[in-house]
Amino acid sequence: MTTTRAQRRRRASRRVRARRTLVAALAVALIAGAVTAFALTRPEAPTPDVAAPATPSATPTPTPLTPAQKLLAGATDPYACAVSFAGDGIALDPQLESEGSRYQSLPIPRAAGRVFAGWYDTAADAGVLTTAARLNGADLVSCTAHERVLHAGWTTPERNAAEDAGIPILMYHQFTQKPEGEDTWLHGNYVYVPDFDAQMAHIQQGAFYQPTWDEISAFIDGALFLPKHSVVITDDDADSTWLQWAAPIVAQRQLMTTSFVITSARTEPTPNPFVLQRSHTHDMHRAGPNGKGRMVNDDAATIAADLEQSAQILGAKEVVAYPFGHYDETTKEGVRQAGFELGRTIEPGYVRIGTDKLALPVIRINYGTTVDELAAKIG
Repeated sequence: MTTTRAQRRRRASRRVRARRTLVAALAVALIAGAVTAFALTRPEAPTPDVAAPATPSATPTPTPLTPAQKLLAGATDPYACAVSFAGDGIALDPQLESEGSRYQSLPIPRAAGRVFAGWYDTAADAGVLTTAARLNGADLVSCTAHERVLHAGWTTPERNAAEDAGIPILMYHQFTQKPEGEDTWLHGNYVYVPDFDAQMAHIQQGAFYQPTWDEISAFIDGALFLPKHSVVITDDDADSTWLQWAAPIVAQRQLMTTSFVITSARTEPTPNPFVLQRSHTHDMHRAGPNGKGRMVNDDAATIAADLEQSAQILGAKEVVAYPFGHYDETTKEGVRQAGFELGRTIEPGYVRIGTDKLALPVIRINYGTTVDELAAKIG
């Protein structure tokens, strides 16, 4: 059958369309495959962060302040030092002291069956009662970051008795720059200033322990151990020669000294931090009707009133030195009424356990006393 030209054209047209359809299908397949391959090989998109619901944070609990820190928090003194106390049986609150000043009021704990033996730098020193490391009101306060811990030492009543300490209270009066002394009836009262300095050097270099008056009182009670190597330094009258020449020496050598002041004659404050000013009465350093001091002429109430006036001026009681060394039972009653605990005489001797607190003896230092003589008296 003869194919016409029209038929051939139609067939050719169908073949072209078929090829175009096949090419289109192949193109679609290739594109689909590429898309699938890309989807399989590309990295997974990161999951966006979803913020957790905010929860309120708890307020941190502040670290509690120690008792010492609480004490310092209310202090206004830039040199404040919180002194804490440690040791067997010690349950004492810390107390404020001032760095660079002498300790003002260290406690003296008491316990049945044993004897307090002082405060020490370390527990080791407290354990063996190292005298050189014992601290009290004769020492200057030092601390680290405004704090200091003192350690308690204890001993037994038996050891305290066996020590058999006799505490010397040195008594000075006036001073002179004349090697030959003063040509007066009070010649013996005057100590040559270089001799005084040499005596103080002996005490300083010998590292003598210097008990405070409250320690003397507790020692007499048998409640406090004091080493034999102890000494108390005193001066009577607060004479101008004492203030001019001797007081600077005890300050330079940092030796605590008690100056017994007649407050009707002197009301000025202490000349330096190492001088305690205590009562030599207000106006009883003069003779009464019988020629002796007024403390053995007046009644107890009058004596007490005079001592109260003296204490108000000095800001302290503790101890009184009897003018001329005159005292009797009426004197003692007046001292007790005024609230004084100790009375110092001019009678020779040493303070021991059981000594009458209102009749403390002394070691008198006269003109010409040498260092060797002093050493023989105090060790």
